[in-house]
Amino acid sequence: MILASRNRHKVRELAEILPGVALRPLPDEVELPPEDGETFVVNALIKARAALAATGETAIADDSGLEVDGLAGRPGVRSARYAGEEATDQENLDKVLRDLAASDGPASARYVCVIALVEPDGRESVFEGICEGRLTQEPRGLGGFGYDPAFVPADTGPGDGRTMAELSPAEKHEISHRGRAARSLAAHLAGPDAA
Repeated sequence: MILASRNRHKVRELAEILPGVALRPLPDEVELPPEDGETFVVNALIKARAALAATGETAIADDSGLEVDGLAGRPGVRSARYAGEEATDQENLDKVLRDLAASDGPASARYVCVIALVEPDGRESVFEGICEGRLTQEPRGLGGFGYDPAFVPADTGPGDGRTMAELSPAEKHEISHRGRAARSLAAHLAGPDAA
């Protein structure tokens, strides 16, 4: 199936989480419409529908981001563009941490991922995963991408202060928002008889 993304991090992560599913990135010639929805669900469906329309093949798309309580849920759907349309991961991370420090609000946050599956017969399904945690003002770790160096997940336990960027890929996939959404997708693809 087609993954409506050329983001190599997402393609690699989803391929690792969905063993046995042949994922192909979006062909270079396919242009996706702007992600101008107000929710992760709307944006994921926009991308998946466009990929299906362009290729005729079953398509999946994810939209994901970080919601910070001290920033009233920002950056949210604008996570990839928080510091500007062409911003790097580092610029987005720096802006979130600056804004949070200036807000005096809570550092609690969550990663949200929505994966949309759109099939040629018109069926559409949506799968959501959430990973709760908090932000640290001292980014650490070399793994992951995006906001991972500053995101401390709650699921590793209260005594574990590692960021997502300090976890092994297997540890991250087990608790991540994308891992949870992808496992829901995998269960759906396997069908009711798979258990």
